[in-house]
Amino acid sequence: MVRALFPATFDPIHNGHIDIALRATKLFDEVLVAVYDRPLKNLLFPPADRISLVEETFQNEPKVTVTGYSGLTVEFCREVDAHVIVRGLRVFSDFEYEFRMAHANHKLAPEIETVALITAQEHSFLSSSTVREIASLDGDVSSMVPAHVAKALKRRFSELKDGKAQYATNSLRD
Repeated sequence: MVRALFPATFDPIHNGHIDIALRATKLFDEVLVAVYDRPLKNLLFPPADRISLVEETFQNEPKVTVTGYSGLTVEFCREVDAHVIVRGLRVFSDFEYEFRMAHANHKLAPEIETVALITAQEHSFLSSSTVREIASLDGDVSSMVPAHVAKALKRRFSELKDGKAQYATNSLRD
């Protein structure tokens, strides 16, 4: 059995992420969608909320398992017996970043391969930051994210505007 890990912050998950995960299920026996909890950036949603949104997204996908993680991705791969890291490529700048990261991961864990899937053309403009920005300005993101994610975005930005919540700052810099 080949288990693949698809790691990201998923802040929030969007249709580009979903496309990559579902396409990975055609290549691997199991795809473990791993929500990273401590990126070097500020987050809109705390880890538990991001995990919940991802779980709801893939609730009917038997080959997809969702979990949270922290630390080095390759170390987490070893912990969960994943032999492949799946990444998505949208634009040329993604390639440069992913190329360097794949080499660094290979240096740390030569037994773990990295597979990059090219994002479907209709999702090539999508990023979590684009979705967040549009949603923060009350724009319609319904064609970019599942309905439950669009509702969560609307609710979260409403909380932020009302002063009932703050951005989640789960960063190592904080």
